[in-house]
Amino acid sequence: MHHYSRISLVVILSFTCRLFGQTTPLRITGDVVPGVNWVQVSPESVGYSHEQLEALRAWVKTQDTSSMLVVVQGRVVFSYGDVAHPSKIASARKSILGMLYGNYVKNGQIDLDKTVKQLDLHDKQPFLPTEETATLRQLLASRSGIYLPTGSFGQKDYMPPRGSEVPGGHFVYNNWDFNAAGVAFEKLTGKNIYDAVQTDLAVPLGMQDYRRSEQVKDVRPETSFDEYVMRLSTRDMARLGLLMLNQGKWSNNQVIPSDWVRYTTTLVTPFRDINPSGLRRYGFPERWGYGAALWWVWDEPAYPGNVYTGPFQGAYTAMGAGGTFITVIPGGDMLIVHQVDIDKNPKASVDLSSYTAMLSMIFNSFCGDSCK
Repeated sequence: MHHYSRISLVVILSFTCRLFGQTTPLRITGDVVPGVNWVQVSPESVGYSHEQLEALRAWVKTQDTSSMLVVVQGRVVFSYGDVAHPSKIASARKSILGMLYGNYVKNGQIDLDKTVKQLDLHDKQPFLPTEETATLRQLLASRSGIYLPTGSFGQKDYMPPRGSEVPGGHFVYNNWDFNAAGVAFEKLTGKNIYDAVQTDLAVPLGMQDYRRSEQVKDVRPETSFDEYVMRLSTRDMARLGLLMLNQGKWSNNQVIPSDWVRYTTTLVTPFRDINPSGLRRYGFPERWGYGAALWWVWDEPAYPGNVYTGPFQGAYTAMGAGGTFITVIPGGDMLIVHQVDIDKNPKASVDLSSYTAMLSMIFNSFCGDSCK
């Protein structure tokens, strides 16, 4: 179902047991996908401690978290807040666009090696000659070298001078790339992004709270490319995360090509090369690099031979300002969704270090077959 066979998953979980002081592997009880509603089980039934997850709940209550879900083997083991309430997911929208691309790349409607000039992605300011050679593939990896204004808060403070980097040579977290990738998607598919979310994801996954009418783009005067703002609930984002964990498969339906899931979550920009430096903090536990197509990817080799280096190995995540995360942990057959309602309070925030502490508490609640 995932990158790894059932046998390899047992091996991985055996390593996890040893990591957390257990000597016997967790029994595999079989994965599920939610129907109309999510399946909720006791944490102990899939090898986690209810008592320790309640300690997590106490920690979460001290944060600006509005809602949170922890899903193991497709079953909810921890729920906090109103998981049905849709709110702005900020930059996590980019990873969802990355999911949408897969089917259209596979069927040939989208050619990732087309240039911005060939795609007629002209903005209010003309391209420099070098910028014209940037490809759609480079936009998805945020490596276009096109540093046009977007009106996005804070980005102009760290954007390099135009023409200072060749396309593909340098990662810059750049909303021009992300918004241009949205425009390119609509040009090439003939579909509005929000309509595509409805038909390609919300319907086949049975998303419970997606409302097409609530999805409205944000127009900025500095650019011709609108920001495709998305408002989603935590439980619907969990369906998206589970789809990724399951390599694009939902029950018997291949919703996204499995090869695309692997491609989009392949590390392209290592942690050390992330720019701006505020997204790369040496000495902190988080080590997120950037993937080939709009997902953050943990910067460790994905299971090289029999080497196991920790629960984050093979992980990837969507991130949004304020504290929206969709984090997939393949080695634990797990996903975590965390949301902060920045519609209600634009200043509310759970930073990456606080969220990483939550993930550590989840990992350390593992008790395997010794759960009481």
